[in-house]
Amino acid sequence: MATTPDRRTDPRPPSERAGEATRADVGPRSFLRKLGPGLITGAADDDPSGIATYSQAGAAFGFGLLWTAIICLPLMVTVQLMCARIGLVSRSGLASALRDHYPRWLLWTACALLLVGNTVNIAADLGGMAAAAAMLSGVPAAPLVPVFAVLILALLVYASYERMTQIFKWMTLALFTYVIAAVLAHPHWLAVLAGTLIPHIALTQDYLLTFVAILGTTISPYLFFWQAAQTAEQNQHIAMRFPFRRRRALGREVRDARLDTWVGMLASEVIMYFIILTAGATLHQSGVTDVQTAAQAAAALRPAAGSLASWLFALGIVGTGLLGVPVLAGSAAYAVSEAAGWERGMDEKPHAAKEFYGVMAIAMLIGTLLALLRINAIKLLLWSAVANGVLAPPLIVIILFVCNNDTVMGKYRNGRTANVLGWIAAVLMTAAAIAMIVSFL
Repeated sequence: MATTPDRRTDPRPPSERAGEATRADVGPRSFLRKLGPGLITGAADDDPSGIATYSQAGAAFGFGLLWTAIICLPLMVTVQLMCARIGLVSRSGLASALRDHYPRWLLWTACALLLVGNTVNIAADLGGMAAAAAMLSGVPAAPLVPVFAVLILALLVYASYERMTQIFKWMTLALFTYVIAAVLAHPHWLAVLAGTLIPHIALTQDYLLTFVAILGTTISPYLFFWQAAQTAEQNQHIAMRFPFRRRRALGREVRDARLDTWVGMLASEVIMYFIILTAGATLHQSGVTDVQTAAQAAAALRPAAGSLASWLFALGIVGTGLLGVPVLAGSAAYAVSEAAGWERGMDEKPHAAKEFYGVMAIAMLIGTLLALLRINAIKLLLWSAVANGVLAPPLIVIILFVCNNDTVMGKYRNGRTANVLGWIAAVLMTAAAIAMIVSFL
């Protein structure tokens, strides 16, 4: 039986060995191996808050906000790729990089912004999951909120996150029903094309609120901390599993992260686009311009699913919630634990990382209590996206400073394109948030 020669004893010239490595790097199996934190981040981005926001955008403005998917894609890829590079180069999360190289006030300001956004988002996602489950079961939504919270916390503590994501990300495939529903709704395709390519901007309160919500649920603070921490942790796991394997060249890791991030964000934006399109072709056309209940949001799927629309909608909401809420709680725990220098990791045992899991539990508890307030679940999902849209810009600026710091990033600091797109994201989100606040005043 043939064996692959050890590189240290292989007599072949380096050029031949490099060619073999290149051939091993192609093909479907190699492609799938390169997908990791970026893909999970993209899947978690379409959480219940995102589904509700995109549904409301399509219902209220028809195809008028389809263009946001086009502009959001390069901006979110740029921001997430900056976070991935921080994790790869520093071998730690974003909060660790801030702790090692920046003043404490900046570190804890970033953590505070994250915690506020995450707690509201957890509450909204738990409420949305409960509302979707209640629509099918007939059980009141309120008792289902703590049930989902306890289930997710138990899985976070006692199951490996890798196994969780392998199970729950399949549930999010229900979201692709929106693609089929969009086609079966027979939209006016010229109007769809116009909504996609020609920005329609209205300086009204409802439009600005929805626009900020779209930006906030797409370019979300919790994803910044999550991707950096998970990228660093994935590399640590690989090093521990294969202690005698040489560390891969950092340049190759950055290239793989770029592919991973593009695939994850592209999948996220495709779902976003078709949820807005489907809601515009169904809800908006039938006169439903303000989505108030889970049943109204589910009605967008009727062209494709008929009587199964409610089931598929609930499956998508619960599936994305079971994937997204752990990311929300986990990113908060990573940020605080890195800032304080505590033990951390999704696969650490509870007794070895008490503080890490304690932060998760507190975030889940506060989120549960907020979700139990008498607030419309769909509206809370929308407002959590708005909160993220307001809180994200200062964090993007912080990430830009880190990625341009020679001490932290070395030769992997930002290039001109990343800086331009990063600042466009920060300025656009800031301007939109200010305009929205002014419209309310």
